[in-house]
Amino acid sequence: MLFNPTSLPEVLILTPRRFGDSRGWFMETWNAKAMADAGLDLPWVQDNHSFSAAKGTLRGLHFQSPPRAQDKLVRCTRGAILDVAVDIRTGSPRYGQHVAVELTPDNGCQLLVPKGFLHGFVTLTADTEVQYKCSDLYSPENDGAVRWDDPALGIDWGTTAPILSDKDARASLLAEIGQPFRYEVME
Repeated sequence: MLFNPTSLPEVLILTPRRFGDSRGWFMETWNAKAMADAGLDLPWVQDNHSFSAAKGTLRGLHFQSPPRAQDKLVRCTRGAILDVAVDIRTGSPRYGQHVAVELTPDNGCQLLVPKGFLHGFVTLTADTEVQYKCSDLYSPENDGAVRWDDPALGIDWGTTAPILSDKDARASLLAEIGQPFRYEVME
């Protein structure tokens, strides 16, 4: 597995090796030992799978606050998405900055979105499926969202009229959510 940093060093693009022949291909999307060897000893406890029927469906920007914060490992298994992570750790030199990565079944890339980052994606095709692992269980009491079009974030989603859930349409601006995460310098 290849581990590539993004412009936000804590957000990684993981690209599994594919082994192909005339029948198709095989890839290992998760390996606890390989991840631990790369310094990513994450306790995945929940797998999620979403289906979006229409192109332009936007899910996010979501977070789960401490003590139930979640790391996520996201991949697109059908269609295509623009996957976005935003640093919202108070004190971070990259606070409010984002990274956007296209995930498709063809490129096989996965995005590791750590705790302290907003996560969201927009579908680039109809009939898109996304699967992701979470390091903590869903907790309604800790569930939060920031507006997809918050001008403070300046994310180019490639659409100005996405299809949103009621929750995402009512989400707060980043400045309104308080400071659920703090930046910690790793030694």
